Amino acid sequence: MSISDLIAYMTEDNLKQMLEQYRSFGPLPGILLTFMKSFIPPLPTIVIVGVNAAVYGLWLGFLYSWIGMVCGCMVTFLIVRRISGHPYLERWAQKPKVKKSMVWVQRNAFSYVFLLSIFPVGPFVVINMAAAIARMRVRSFMIAILFGKAIMVLSVSFIGHDLTRFIHNPLELIYVVIFIGLSLWISKRIELKFTKKPVEAEEGNGLNP
Repeated sequence: MSISDLIAYMTEDNLKQMLEQYRSFGPLPGILLTFMKSFIPPLPTIVIVGVNAAVYGLWLGFLYSWIGMVCGCMVTFLIVRRISGHPYLERWAQKPKVKKSMVWVQRNAFSYVFLLSIFPVGPFVVINMAAAIARMRVRSFMIAILFGKAIMVLSVSFIGHDLTRFIHNPLELIYVVIFIGLSLWISKRIELKFTKKPVEAEEGNGLNP
């Protein structure tokens, strides 16, 4: 099956049918689906996370999606960090859009990874690779991913678990927005604890090994 065929297969009905078919494997199918997202960027994050919540239930669906996404991001980050001196990656890092991302990472690594991780759509692979090439500290990356993905996955799971409810009562999405806003505020407190200001100091940027 080609990548395009795989993406075309990733519809809500097909995923529900597949997860129900392999229910005997426990959480593994749900975890693997979100894990693959870090290596196949076009996969529909919202559909996969929403279906996990619909099939496994809100909290188990959230947990399986979160574990899969965090593991996928960490594996990508560690692999690229390990081979960051490869000529191909060095050429990739010279692309204008990537260079802009690199500047942002080097100035405020934690915020870069965390803020972009809370969105269900976005250049996840680019985020992980840019952080790795910029030599962001493993601990800082892991904390940012853990909290950022938790907010995103919980929000999407909450909606996907009972989509009909939000279709009939769209104002209830306000609770999701409030949750995200509160999470952003909490994240700033976490950032102050695990990163140091000033920007000039390399240790403060979370970029040391």
